[in-house]
Amino acid sequence: MNKNFIYGIAAVKFGTAVIGYIEKGSWDWGGTKPETIDVEAEQVPDAPVLTLVQKNGQISPTFNLIQLDYENLHNVLGGELVGSEGNYTGWKAPTNLVEKSGKWTIDFVSGQTMTIANGTILANLGGKLTLTEVSKVECQLKVNKPADGGAPYEINNTPSEG
Repeated sequence: MNKNFIYGIAAVKFGTAVIGYIEKGSWDWGGTKPETIDVEAEQVPDAPVLTLVQKNGQISPTFNLIQLDYENLHNVLGGELVGSEGNYTGWKAPTNLVEKSGKWTIDFVSGQTMTIANGTILANLGGKLTLTEVSKVECQLKVNKPADGGAPYEINNTPSEG
């Protein structure tokens, strides 16, 4: 694998659970550009004399989950599974506010893995109900500062299995 490029989604995991198929072309890194303040001087009319960085750039990925089995619905929307593990027969929407936060990993086809130590998922059922497309859960992943104060996310070589 050429580690000079990052491309393709191999798997998206919340904790240890793979959350299912992501709609083709729906993943967008989102987020914000770095914020700065330019310091201007009367004696220097053509450019700032100093740029103060106020905030680093951030990511906030959005994507559509299209594999809507009951466990995937539960993983991103919360709520309650109906039935027993391995043989769920339904899912109930949450009755209280849901905050689903924790470790997220995104394995890339190109051989790297992004780890988000503290991500909060915001999700809702969306799309259309037709015979030409599937329903989806529209998701946004908010990247929060980890409790230990470390990096909000990192990218490393995907560990070898076996």
